[in-house]
Amino acid sequence: MVLADLGRKITSALRSLSNATIINEEVLNAMLKEVCTALLEADVNIKLVKQLRENVKSAIDLEEMASGLNKRKMIQHAVFKELVKLVDPGVKAWTPTKGKQNVIMFVGLQGSGKTTTCSKLAYYYQRKGWKTCLICADTFRAGAFDQKQNATKARIPFYGSYTEMDPVIIASEGVEKFKNENFEIIIVDTSGRHKQEDSLFEEMLQVANAIQPDNIVYVMDASIGQACEAQAKAFKDKVDVASVIVTKLDGHAKGGGALSAVAATKSPIIFIGTGEHIDDFEPFKTQPFISKLLGMGDIEGLIDKVNELKLDDNEALIEKLKHGQFTLRDMYEQFQNIMKMGPFSQILGMIPGFGTDFMSKGNEQESMARLKKLMTIMDSMNDQELDSTDGAKVFSKQPGRIQRVARGSGVSTRDVQELLTQYTKFAQMVKKMGGIKGLFKGGDMSKNVSQSQMAKLNQQMAKMMDPRVLHHMGGMAGLQSMMRQFQQGAAGNMKGMMGFNNM
Repeated sequence: MVLADLGRKITSALRSLSNATIINEEVLNAMLKEVCTALLEADVNIKLVKQLRENVKSAIDLEEMASGLNKRKMIQHAVFKELVKLVDPGVKAWTPTKGKQNVIMFVGLQGSGKTTTCSKLAYYYQRKGWKTCLICADTFRAGAFDQKQNATKARIPFYGSYTEMDPVIIASEGVEKFKNENFEIIIVDTSGRHKQEDSLFEEMLQVANAIQPDNIVYVMDASIGQACEAQAKAFKDKVDVASVIVTKLDGHAKGGGALSAVAATKSPIIFIGTGEHIDDFEPFKTQPFISKLLGMGDIEGLIDKVNELKLDDNEALIEKLKHGQFTLRDMYEQFQNIMKMGPFSQILGMIPGFGTDFMSKGNEQESMARLKKLMTIMDSMNDQELDSTDGAKVFSKQPGRIQRVARGSGVSTRDVQELLTQYTKFAQMVKKMGGIKGLFKGGDMSKNVSQSQMAKLNQQMAKMMDPRVLHHMGGMAGLQSMMRQFQQGAAGNMKGMMGFNNM
C-alpha cells in the first residue's frame, strides 16, 4: 500500500539517529525535518504537522537529559507517541454486543466504496462467528444488484427490492425481517450521491429515524486526503455519525492526510480498506497501526489471529505434537489455517521487521497460488500416505506413488518431491520440538519452557527460515525478541504458527 512509502520515510528518518555519533540539537532537528516533510507529502494538515514537531521538541530536552539515558530510544518513543496521537481521535469506538441485534447503518458519498465496504464488514463478522446480513436501501442507483452479487459471493443473507423506490420502507422491512430471524449484525446500505446534497441528508435522516440504528458508519475515500475533515464534519453535523471507515488506502499517497483529518473530527476510525478483495479489510487500532507502518510489527494482533483459529480445540494434533509426530494431513490442516488467517501481506505486516509493503500484491497472489497447489497435490494422496508419521519414507520406498499423485493433481513429479522436502523439514522440526517439555502445555510458555530450551527452538526456527526473512526480523536477536513476546501473550499457541515461516 502507498502508506508504506510514508512509513519507509519516517523509519529512515528515525534510523538516522542510530547513524549519528552524537545526539545533539542539530541531529534532532534534521530528523524532525525529515519526518515532517514525509507527513506533508502524505497530505497531513500543516497545523497538525507543526503541532507534532513542537510536542516532540518540548518532550525532549537534550541538555537536561541525564547522561545514562538512551537518547535515541527516548526520541524515537516521543515521535512514535506523537504519530499515534495524530491518528487517534481520543474517542472510544462503538462495538457490537454478541447475542444482541446490532443495526449498523452505512452513509457516504457515491464512489467512496460504501457498497463494497458493507459486504466486507458483514464478511468480517461472519468469519468471527456472528450471524450477519445485508439490507440494500440504495434506490438512487442499481446498487441493489451490486450488493446482491457481493452478498451472494460471500454467502451473506440479503434483503433488497428492484421495484420499491422508498428507501425507508425497504430499510424498515429488512430490519424487521432480520430481527425476527435473530440476526446479530444487521447492516443497512443507504444511497450515496456525487456531492453533499440536501436531499441525501434528508433521506438519511428519514431512514435513521425509521430503523433507529445502533451505529451510523460514514465511509470515507482516502484519496481526497485532508479534505476528509470538512466532509466528515458535514455528515456529522447532519446525522449522528458514530464511526468512520476509510477506504482505498492501498492506492493513494494521501492516506496519512485522510486518517489524521478524520481523527481531527473526533470520529473514531473502526476499519480501513486496503484493497478490492473482500478480506482486504482490517480493524483500525491506532498504536498497532503506527507500529506496523514503521515496520515494528503487531505481535498482539498476530496472537489474536492465531487464537481465532481455536487451535487448542484440536486435542488430537496437540497430543501428536507433544510426541514429535507430524503427518502430511497435519500439514494440510495447517495450510488451511494459514488460508483462514487472511492476506499474507497483513500477516507479514504484524511481524517485527516487515513493512506492510514487504510482499507485493503480485508476490502475495503467487504465494497463495503456491499454497493452493501444494494442497491440490495432497488432495491426490490416499489415507495411508496422509496419515503416516513418516510420509516421505512411504513415497521413497515406493516411487510409483509420486507418479500417481503427480498425475492425479496435474503437476510434475518434481512438484510432488518439493512438497515432500517441505514436509520433511516441518516433521524434523516438530520431532525436535516434541522433546521440549512444556511447549504444548498451554498457558504462558515462559513459565513452561526453560530459557535454554527456547534458545534451541529459536535456532531450529532460524534454520528453517528464508535468510531474507530472518534479516528483516533483525537476525537472531529479532527472532528471539518476537518469541519472547509470543511466550508472554500467545497462551501456548506457538504451535499455531507451524508452517507459517516458510510461506
